[in-house]
Amino acid sequence: MQELIRIEGIQKSFSTHAGSLEVIKDVSGIFYRGEIASIVGLSGAGKSTLLHILGTLDKPTAGKVEYVDNEGVCINPFSLESNALASFRNRRIGFIFQFHYLLPEFTALENILMPGLIHLSRSDTKDTTLLSRDYLLDQAYRLMSELGIYARKDHKAGELSGGEQQRTAAARALLLEPEVVFADEPTGNLDSYTGDELFRLLIRINEKKGTTFVIVTHNEYLSKKCHRVLEMKDGRLDGLSAS
Repeated sequence: MQELIRIEGIQKSFSTHAGSLEVIKDVSGIFYRGEIASIVGLSGAGKSTLLHILGTLDKPTAGKVEYVDNEGVCINPFSLESNALASFRNRRIGFIFQFHYLLPEFTALENILMPGLIHLSRSDTKDTTLLSRDYLLDQAYRLMSELGIYARKDHKAGELSGGEQQRTAAARALLLEPEVVFADEPTGNLDSYTGDELFRLLIRINEKKGTTFVIVTHNEYLSKKCHRVLEMKDGRLDGLSAS
């Protein structure tokens, strides 16, 4: 399998009134292109913190994160200056969170288009494949059709059901066809049927597009449907080096 993300000696600690709190302790390993990996573990084990570091939303206290492109060239995103890092994150990474974080004043379609519009507005972008709003609209319409929410495209976030909101958030994450999508408890606020349905959609997208998914979940039933199950315990991650 082709490598996508390498991490080496990742540590993360926070300063508290009681002293330093070490949340992640020396995590190393590889995530592969086209895989679905789930990260399970008790609350407070460091799962979300690790996901934020992998997604470049937070910096590790120590250690290295590298993304490997199709030619095998490694990029340390934390070595980039802030605008370049924002562009890297916008173009190559998608996020789905437990709470959908849709903008209430915008429609479902407008929320989905947001990453693309941000991309087009950036003066530092060198991507010539996303030059028109029409391209983004076609992408959004296709995703909404695949996710079964096309008929709700003109409805604002508050007019959507919980499942529709999460599908909208999933479409937003997938709009620019990122290499990897990080999902933090994406089914946590959904009933079991709707959560299972959303999970099946993510698996179908993985099979169709080869998108890599790294999913934090407490749902053991859903985690077993992933290619790898990694257990976070006491700041360490078991199974990450396995292929």
